[in-house]
Amino acid sequence: MSAPPSDRPRKFDTNLVVVGAGSAGLVSAYIAASAKARVTLIEREKMGGDCLNTGCVPSKALIKSAAVAAGMRRGAEFGVHAGDVRVDFPRVMERVREVIRRIEPHDSVERYTNLGVDCVQGEATITSPWSVAVNGRTLTARSIIIASGGRPAVPPIPGLDEVRPLTSENVWELESLPSRLLVLGGGPIGCELAQSFARLGSQVTLVEMLPRLLTKEDQDAADLVHASLKADGVNIMTGYKASGFSVAAGQKQVTCEGEGETLQLTFDEVLVAVGRRANTQDLGLEQVGVALNKNGTVSVNQYLQSSCPSIYACGDVAGPYQLTHAAAHQAWYCAMNALFGGIKKFKVDYSVIPWTTFTDPEVARVGMSEDEARAANRPVEITRYGIDDLDRAITDGEDHGFVKVLTSPGSDRVVGATIVGHHAGDLLTEYVTAMRHGLGMRKLLSTIHSYPTLAEANKFAAGEWQKQRLPERLLGLARRFHAWRLG
Repeated sequence: MSAPPSDRPRKFDTNLVVVGAGSAGLVSAYIAASAKARVTLIEREKMGGDCLNTGCVPSKALIKSAAVAAGMRRGAEFGVHAGDVRVDFPRVMERVREVIRRIEPHDSVERYTNLGVDCVQGEATITSPWSVAVNGRTLTARSIIIASGGRPAVPPIPGLDEVRPLTSENVWELESLPSRLLVLGGGPIGCELAQSFARLGSQVTLVEMLPRLLTKEDQDAADLVHASLKADGVNIMTGYKASGFSVAAGQKQVTCEGEGETLQLTFDEVLVAVGRRANTQDLGLEQVGVALNKNGTVSVNQYLQSSCPSIYACGDVAGPYQLTHAAAHQAWYCAMNALFGGIKKFKVDYSVIPWTTFTDPEVARVGMSEDEARAANRPVEITRYGIDDLDRAITDGEDHGFVKVLTSPGSDRVVGATIVGHHAGDLLTEYVTAMRHGLGMRKLLSTIHSYPTLAEANKFAAGEWQKQRLPERLLGLARRFHAWRLG
């Protein structure tokens, strides 16, 4: 049960306490400080949270090193002979740490202190709807934002603890490249890291219990990623489930069941990438009456307000998206409602949320997918442009993938887009903008794009859309008119 209104302090130490200094917490604190509120930001570990320290930043740095290695191996294709490619894995990991260090100032205590945020390092416990205990003292606040993030989920598979699994949190502690790497999970994290380690020289086996990789994406998109990982040497086992781990004669082994058979594989390291769980433990949420969803996230309403009205939540701890940019998006609404909810409330808008899987090729999507439309029996019109036809993609040797756009029947309004290809995440932004601001395919078609660029793929997709809707009757009249003018 939440504390009764009579327990509400008459005075407060601060306007807002934010618990967690990841993407959601940092943006919440930034918004509050910009609005000249007094805000305290509490972080128990490192500023920047998962994204900076164990997620987006290190993984993209690793992906870049892997892409360079893969590109060097393709050198002969471009008339450049680099010889044997040698990967210095300790140097790769040192570069990952260097990248983190270079970006750290963006999320540092110094920066946020200069912005007017009171930054506190310590373990936060919410002791009432208006108070948080940290480092032996209690702070009172008109509102509290929970932005404590999430952590990798580790399934209770027998023997898994015995082989000391890696996750997206501790894989960055590796000092040597695993000769044989087992990856559990065929979602974005599993696919990205499986491909990267394979390109760096590991023998990688990816085990996914579902029938295919990237199940949240369309089948055609997932198929291209599957083929690319396979070309990079990844042994992909879809439809298999890891049922047990063991160590025999110093060798780590896993038993996999699927396809009507049981297999035993030997490996050196196992990376578990089967999802994430919200960090809600040890925050005191149960004592103050903050309700959780079945999946462990904080239950929030359309204003990101928990069951305890003065406590809000955003980012991975609230869901439904586990994306850095979605957390930052939520944080604006969360901070504004926490500070000004008594005057005006802001309903969070999830209508246009993009995301990208940073495999090679990248898979980027916004809005509805073709598979989702079919499952929901929603009528849509589908336009597809093959990037294999794009001049810049051909010159770069990246002529693979596609742009697929879903529009409302009889309209040029974009309701979804999927792009698979080189820099797909960057190319998607044009469709994100179109959906957010009501720009249709005709507007995209009439927009000048530099030649030769990958972005022309979006213009050509709009051209394909228009081609399917040419007014045949008027074209017939035009043909007769031009014939008449010939005399």
